[in-house]
Amino acid sequence: MQPAAIAALIRSRGGIVRGRALRAMNVTRHHLAHAVDVGTISRVRNGVYSVGIMPEIGEAALHGGELACAAALRRHGVWMLDPDERCHVWVGANGRAHPHESCECITHRDAGRSAFGIVSVVHALVQVVDCLGPEAFFAAFESAWRKGLLTRADRVEVRNRLPAARRWLVDIARPDADSGLESLLRLRLHLLGIALECQVVIAGVGIVDFVVGGRLIIEVDGRENHDGPSMRHKDLVRDAVAAALGYETLRFDYALVVHDWECVRSAVLARLRVLNARRST
Repeated sequence: MQPAAIAALIRSRGGIVRGRALRAMNVTRHHLAHAVDVGTISRVRNGVYSVGIMPEIGEAALHGGELACAAALRRHGVWMLDPDERCHVWVGANGRAHPHESCECITHRDAGRSAFGIVSVVHALVQVVDCLGPEAFFAAFESAWRKGLLTRADRVEVRNRLPAARRWLVDIARPDADSGLESLLRLRLHLLGIALECQVVIAGVGIVDFVVGGRLIIEVDGRENHDGPSMRHKDLVRDAVAAALGYETLRFDYALVVHDWECVRSAVLARLRVLNARRST
């Protein structure tokens, strides 16, 4: 069989195939070796061949399975809290991992039988909660929902597949967070017993991220959205208009929320104590 025909077969099956599957379609070992030699296809590892796949999927296949967990969610376009971009690989319940040169892969062995490619958003979310914890899961779940990657049935499936002690995370999730940073802040304040109004419209100000107690605005400035003097000026104008309407504003950036949470927590609690004291006088 000609190399171009072999490449077409591999593309028709997702771009990566085991050699035994190709041999079942009358592609001999000699045909495969020739196609590799002329550069028409690539040998990922012994017995696995590919054409035009993404590097991450190739690395997962080299390790023995499918791109999974945080690595899969990033590829699906989901916001991830964890900055670690190592390759997560699902090898199935009993699959064999193949450590390779410079391998830093994180192996997942949850139930099922893996193939090659990338796991579904639902599957990846379920993997995240045990691998990276509830905060990473919650931010990713809300991000996936916001992006339209989760149907109602998907959300039910995710909830049912979570450990019982984690299902409340799905129950309090919303589809309107503008960023994973907002999701993270809302989850942490929820655990402090602080109720938030989300995505509140204030006449003259616009939509603010959160309002607490009717008078305290909390804004979360993601790294990608608030850089540069023009955006900084716009934020200051919004804060000034809000102040003229009787609101107080606390504004936090990525570094504060993620790396200095104690500062954020203390600021919010202190302002709430002041607001509550004013109400009682």
